[in-house]
Amino acid sequence: MIPVNRQLINAYHRLIISNPRSYEIHRLTKRSKSEKDQPKRCTFRAQTETNVLTTASGAPISDKNASLSIGSRGPLLLQDVQLIEDLAHLGRERIPERVVHAKGGGAFGYFEVTDDITRYCAARLFESVGKRTNIAVRFSTTGGEAGSADSVRDPRGFAVKFYTEDGNFDLVANNTPIFFIRDPIFFPSLVHCAKRNPITHLPDSNAFWDFMSLRPESTHQIFILFGERGISDGFRFMNGYGGHTFKLVNDKGESVYCKFHLHTEQGIKWLEPDEATCIAGKAPDYAIEDLYEAIQDGNYPKWTMYIQVMTFEQAEKYPENPFDLTKVWPQKIFPLIKVGYFILNKNPKNYFTDVEQLAFSPAHLIPGILPSPDRMLIGRMFSYGDTQRYRLGKNYLQLPVNCPLQVKNYHRDGVMVHNNQGTGPNYYPNSVDGPEISKSIKKLHPPFNVAGDVNRFDSGSEDNFSQARILYQRVFNEEQKEKFIVNIAGSLHTVTSPLIQRRALDNIAKVDSSLEKRISDYLIKKKK
Repeated sequence: MIPVNRQLINAYHRLIISNPRSYEIHRLTKRSKSEKDQPKRCTFRAQTETNVLTTASGAPISDKNASLSIGSRGPLLLQDVQLIEDLAHLGRERIPERVVHAKGGGAFGYFEVTDDITRYCAARLFESVGKRTNIAVRFSTTGGEAGSADSVRDPRGFAVKFYTEDGNFDLVANNTPIFFIRDPIFFPSLVHCAKRNPITHLPDSNAFWDFMSLRPESTHQIFILFGERGISDGFRFMNGYGGHTFKLVNDKGESVYCKFHLHTEQGIKWLEPDEATCIAGKAPDYAIEDLYEAIQDGNYPKWTMYIQVMTFEQAEKYPENPFDLTKVWPQKIFPLIKVGYFILNKNPKNYFTDVEQLAFSPAHLIPGILPSPDRMLIGRMFSYGDTQRYRLGKNYLQLPVNCPLQVKNYHRDGVMVHNNQGTGPNYYPNSVDGPEISKSIKKLHPPFNVAGDVNRFDSGSEDNFSQARILYQRVFNEEQKEKFIVNIAGSLHTVTSPLIQRRALDNIAKVDSSLEKRISDYLIKKKK
């Protein structure tokens, strides 16, 4: 494999990510005096090379204090290329924001293997205890725009990019182990109902609860979202969950199903609703600031990775659909298996290039980690890459923050191409020494049988309430139950349609009839 943009990528990794072999242990626990003396917030610094102001084409600029005009009060001239260039660039500085997860922050660090899982997975990412791999992580809220507050009641995104020798592995996780829907055909509607009303351009609780009550598989996620932990206290104090079911393959070609878990070592913390509302007004960028300053101060956040494993035989006998994203695998049956940990110890050097252009896709898998029949995973594998091509361009994977360590293929041309692969052929097969397939990893892509009638199978009538019932009756204590009632009643109180409100309460009654009565009584009190 031939490295892509080797000088560019190496320089980038030195600046942001560093080679994992060059990490110094004392950096994890102690910073130098010069680092401690740095201000908490990033300041603009002069460039270390020549400091002469230039145009975008590199020509030195002699005067930046005024536009070029005819006399002191005369009209401006079209030949003022500095002015034209600045104005034209300003109008093109913004790229489309993410459809979801638009607001977020990120950082860089490394992942280290602490426990051997090679009996399950042959990915070189996990090949030996002590191995380190560079990572980039982006945390985010889900529904709000890029300028929204960090302290809203909303699931949090938790996406991790592993820069491995076999390509980038993107674990596009959330801070909840499940999701609202199990079929991607509803994903556009889910996003729309949580966004602004297209007529009023205002948040619309009627639309949100209308959709949720019509798709009762969302009940489990609703119970988590309006529970005590529904508003995460920043990004450092929350877990991450891959959610989806993946398939792991070992070096013998044997496969198991898997779920990934990322547990915070800082402890889980959350915000009370009144506290979150206050923060939204006073410090809307609270979570981004907290992450940045913690790393700047040397208080590097850490998470431990675990996996759950389910054999194919267990999947066949399991009473529920093991690929259902609205349900968890019980840890009593499928215990957590420790894999390693990761630490974030480097802040972005530039937010736009390092975080805004940081792009993830569940389709970015590596040999040894494959998709399962999880419908939502398969839908996201198309959707995310397609979104990034629209948002960042066809060649978004050539941007330094997204570029794998090594790439060689037959893709060519397009807007903003950084590496067009020189004189190599752009067709396959060929007789001019073009890249060939890797026969050594064929066993990591074992065949599998699929059979069944082709049809549209609506999963809406499947079991939508049992795990929400377990959560409410067995996991929540009385204080947590009371908070849940206050939170969900507060949201339902804003619903102006009695039909939608009643339908949502009917779904709650299917979880626990006494809970529905408590919420109904609370709503009656609020009306008075």
